[in-house]
Parts: sequence; C-alpha cells; structure tokens
Amino acid sequence: MRIIGIDPGSGGTGYGIIETDGSAHRPVLYGAVQTSARKPFHERLLKIHDELNKILARERADAMAIEEVFYAANVQAALRLGHARGVALLAAAEHGLSVHEYSPLEIKSAVVGYGRADKFQIQAMVRLLLKLPDLPSPDHAADALAVAICHANRIKYDGL
Repeated sequence: MRIIGIDPGSGGTGYGIIETDGSAHRPVLYGAVQTSARKPFHERLLKIHDELNKILARERADAMAIEEVFYAANVQAALRLGHARGVALLAAAEHGLSVHEYSPLEIKSAVVGYGRADKFQIQAMVRLLLKLPDLPSPDHAADALAVAICHANRIKYDGL
C-alpha cells in the first residue's frame, strides 16, 4: 500500500509518500511545496494544489493521511492552515484517495512514542523507521512522512 502524508501550511506544505506492507515502510518520495509570502494568498493555494496534483499524477497513492488543524492562538494562522488543508483534501478527492486525519498528538505518539516530541525527535525517528541516510528535510517533509507512518501503524492495528 502507498500512503501520502501531508503536513499542511500556507508557507510550506510537506508531503511524503511511503510504501508499506504493514510492518516495514519504505520511502518513495518526500519534500515540501514552498510558497512565497510576497504572493497573494490565493496564488499560494493554487501552487500547493497544482504541485500536489503533479505529485499524485506521477506517483500512485492509495490513501492520504493529513494532519488535523490544531488549536492556534492566532486565529488568522489557523484559518490559513485550514485553507491549505482544503486544497490538499481537494487534490485527494480529485485522485480518488481515501482521506484519514490525525491530530499532532496522535502522530507524535505513533512515531516517537511521546505526544510532546519536538521536531528533531520526529526527524530522528522518521529517519530510523524509514532507514534514511540523513534526517529528512525540510521539517515539513519529515512531519508529512510521520503522518504517513502514523496511518500505516493505524492500518496495522485497526485494520482500516
């Protein structure tokens, strides 16, 4: 099974595709769609949507796992995050993918074993679990791979 994990953000949306047999995971592709703060917001969303569509057209995926919106002190930032999630969800729908949403706490617990893990701990565990030669970079890509791993673990234990 191939899972694309998404770490949404209007400045950088991370993506990571893994292939899993339920116990071993293999990285297929990962990175981040970076957008410029100088561009109008709707153009940034279009870039995220277009890039995710290109990736999904090129690389087969069976499901999308995406991080849920978390509580943010800044309401404007939460709204922008919601818009970025929306274009990722639209891309999933356009490619007929099932969508599975996970909270940051669930993702960190599934990958690191600790729900308050920091960025470095996530990168280190993703590197270990996927047998990568280096820490996955940028942070958004590591987080996206973590979301995909979280879903792979959920499938294994819950039979989704």
